[in-house]
Amino acid sequence: MKDAWIPGVEIFTRKIHPQRHRGFFGEFGRRDDGILAQIGLWPKQWSGARMFGQSAKGFHVHPPSIPENADTADWLRRVFIDEARNYSLRRYNDEQWDVMFFLQGRAEVILCDIRAGFPRRIMRFFLDGDNHRSSNNVGIVIPPGVAHAIRAEGSEDVILVYGTSTSFRPEFEGRIASEIETAELPESWQKFLSL
Repeated sequence: MKDAWIPGVEIFTRKIHPQRHRGFFGEFGRRDDGILAQIGLWPKQWSGARMFGQSAKGFHVHPPSIPENADTADWLRRVFIDEARNYSLRRYNDEQWDVMFFLQGRAEVILCDIRAGFPRRIMRFFLDGDNHRSSNNVGIVIPPGVAHAIRAEGSEDVILVYGTSTSFRPEFEGRIASEIETAELPESWQKFLSL
């Protein structure tokens, strides 16, 4: 697992509380408790998205913010490897970090580390929305420089809520492949992952 894990990615369990005869209540995170408090990330903007069943959001990546006169690979190695627990080095105000929660449906998430100086690592996993209570009801933190894609599994729509460390800015949205897919991974995604 250590060889496959992408530095800076966090996957954390969530509490889903059943409410008999009414549905359920799911917690996202607490500002002063849990992994978001530990890493010092509290999103500035919250958004929601609905993905129709058998559709996908193609790979995109948010660029990392590198201090002036710093070597990109050296800086990223310092932040995510050498001083990985020094969360004060993270530039949340200057780069987009994503925190995602899945409320409905089942989703496949694919992450690919494309940061300068890092080995190319791919994480591919399935998550359940709150309406499918399981150990796969989790939150995900995705750092900048990690390309990500989401596919709705099956015909059920996926509803997600996500927070970002910065307010939406189109220049933080680097699209790598944006086709909408309905079956197996598209050729452009397979090429991208095998580089």
